[in-house]
Amino acid sequence: MVKKKRGIFQRFLDMIEKTGNKLPNPITLFALLAILVLVLSAILSTFGISVEHPGKEGEIVEIKNLLDADGIRYLFTSLADNFVGFAPLGVVLVTMLGIGVAERSGLISAVLRGFVLAVPKQLITAGLVFAGIMSSVASDAGYVVLPPLGAVIFAALGRHPLVGLAAAFAGVSAGFSANLFLSSTDAMLGEMTIDAAAIIDPAYAESMSIAMNYYFIIVSVFWLTILGAWITEKIVEPRLGAYTGEHKEKLEKLTSIEKKGIIWAILSGIVGAVLISFLVLPENAPLRAEDGSIIINSPFMQSLVPIITVLFFIPGLVYGIITKTIRSDKDVAKQMSDTMASMGMFIVLAFTAGQFVAYFNESNMGLVLGVKGAEFLQEIKLTGIPLILLFIVIAAFINLFIGSASAKWAMMAPVFVPIMMQLGYSPELTQMAYRIADSSTNIITPLMTYFALIIAFAQKYDKKMGIGTLISVMLPYSLIFLVGWTLLLIVWIFLGIDLGPASPITF
Repeated sequence: MVKKKRGIFQRFLDMIEKTGNKLPNPITLFALLAILVLVLSAILSTFGISVEHPGKEGEIVEIKNLLDADGIRYLFTSLADNFVGFAPLGVVLVTMLGIGVAERSGLISAVLRGFVLAVPKQLITAGLVFAGIMSSVASDAGYVVLPPLGAVIFAALGRHPLVGLAAAFAGVSAGFSANLFLSSTDAMLGEMTIDAAAIIDPAYAESMSIAMNYYFIIVSVFWLTILGAWITEKIVEPRLGAYTGEHKEKLEKLTSIEKKGIIWAILSGIVGAVLISFLVLPENAPLRAEDGSIIINSPFMQSLVPIITVLFFIPGLVYGIITKTIRSDKDVAKQMSDTMASMGMFIVLAFTAGQFVAYFNESNMGLVLGVKGAEFLQEIKLTGIPLILLFIVIAAFINLFIGSASAKWAMMAPVFVPIMMQLGYSPELTQMAYRIADSSTNIITPLMTYFALIIAFAQKYDKKMGIGTLISVMLPYSLIFLVGWTLLLIVWIFLGIDLGPASPITF
């Protein structure tokens, strides 16, 4: 029997999988990067490399040796502080306390199911993509809930279940960085961007907030929903054809108790939002800045993390009480504990990533690299849109091998944010370009955390479903999202619209 020769594209996917599998665990990767920074700081410091601090005229900055006597003292005395001070650690854990209660009480699952069921059949595809995009407000919960739900919905409507799964997966994963609300992603990436911006201009960094991309991600929701629905119905569904499998599905409607729980949860959320508004809207309200501003340098913008936590916790608690998934304070404590337990990998990652980021900053390598990199790009005259496009391509390629958005940005932010600032582009713009690249290619890399889970969901309807098959189904979403989303950003840049509250395009 002659073995069928594999195509170029399939061999390319095999190469990505093989290469990616050889990479160490992100925890180990950051430990190795931290060690590399120590070694490089010792080597480069001997060459007397220096630059003028871009934010402090006349101040000369040199690379600091972290393996000399002072450096070694720093390594031992700063270990715990580097971990605790890792920007996303507290932000993500606090946010997940509220989101965890909303998820584990069943509120998020019920709301998503109810939303999809309420959408007219002719809009079901767009509704499913939209629900997938919006699910990122609950962090990774959408991966577990939406793809199998999308398959069930499409099967129940007589359409190919894998088309529904693909549409939901595209929304959840490729559209992860778009939302109508701020989420833990904004908090996690935003804190790292602010830290990276402080390398060049600490005063500017203090004026930034985690809502730096808010206006753009709102518009992105509707743009990606349109693109996702078009790709599903014009490319993916015709390619997969009619479903001939045995699995027939019936979508369970919301029970009366679930509907009651959702209504009371929404009302409680509204009450919570109104109460918070009294702390912001009245003149001289405690969450306004000293000059009366609600946005610029205000306690309100600095309090978005606890506000997000409260606005998830209260509705989740109310829903749980109504539906009896929460019967006592012990249930709440367990739900919050289980959520923290699920964050174990992230916490350990934060330890090694925290050391890497701290060493990188302490050695001054980030500042020196930023200035030298900007000078190089200026010499080759690579600026403007071509520079933004190059950065997006680099980030998208790296995402094929390192699935964690926070892991990649922890490595990339200290390097690229200062470089782009030196070239006149704001940290807010650099972060949004990164988010576009990171989200768009999530769905075509086997190294993405939930990729194996999606294959498992798909194999319920197609036993032969494998990595190559899933990637071939998702590739149109990835490519068109990447191009379409990038075009939206380019238009935004030309229009000169702020990416978020007090978050300009230029620096």
